[in-house]
Amino acid sequence: MFDQYDEFFNNLMSLYAKMDQAYDEVAEAYDFHCSGCSDNCCLTRFFHHTLVEFLFLRKGFADLDEDVQEEIRIRAADVNEKVKQAEDSGNVPRIMCPLNINGLCVLYEYRPMICRLHGIPHEFAHPIKNKILGPGCHEFEAQCNKKEYMAFNRTPFYQQMALIERRIREKIGINDKFKKTVAQMLVSTLETNLDNIL
Repeated sequence: MFDQYDEFFNNLMSLYAKMDQAYDEVAEAYDFHCSGCSDNCCLTRFFHHTLVEFLFLRKGFADLDEDVQEEIRIRAADVNEKVKQAEDSGNVPRIMCPLNINGLCVLYEYRPMICRLHGIPHEFAHPIKNKILGPGCHEFEAQCNKKEYMAFNRTPFYQQMALIERRIREKIGINDKFKKTVAQMLVSTLETNLDNIL
């Protein structure tokens, strides 16, 4: 099912490797260690906007044992329901990602870009707003708040991701916007124009 996307997945994995290396180098320079804090980033509601990462995550999910898949589907449906309840009550949802089981991501090698880049301060060259600076996570602030900022530029990663995304969309013939959390990626019904790609 996913073989037709191998070229894009290979490009994506190469990009992920560059992200991981750059992140690790900057984190090491800060002497920052992500070790599962109480404000776990897996509790953060990240939206993902790339079709290629959705397909790659679903590929990893399809390779899991069927019993694990079923457990994750149940967890994802529960997360989606709890998020809806929180939003309906006017609260900000802080609910564990359904892929985090016993403190570990069961699809760690397939995790999307934002899961890889979150945590340390960064910058991004916006085409209109010029340079945008982003803060580190709470754990980073606790460990490294007195340290001088070290440049971590996400721009080339975003640009390369955009290129991969454009090419896979051209292949598939999809122009629809994509915006889903990991939990939504795992269980929600796909938009009509995406139904024929899985």
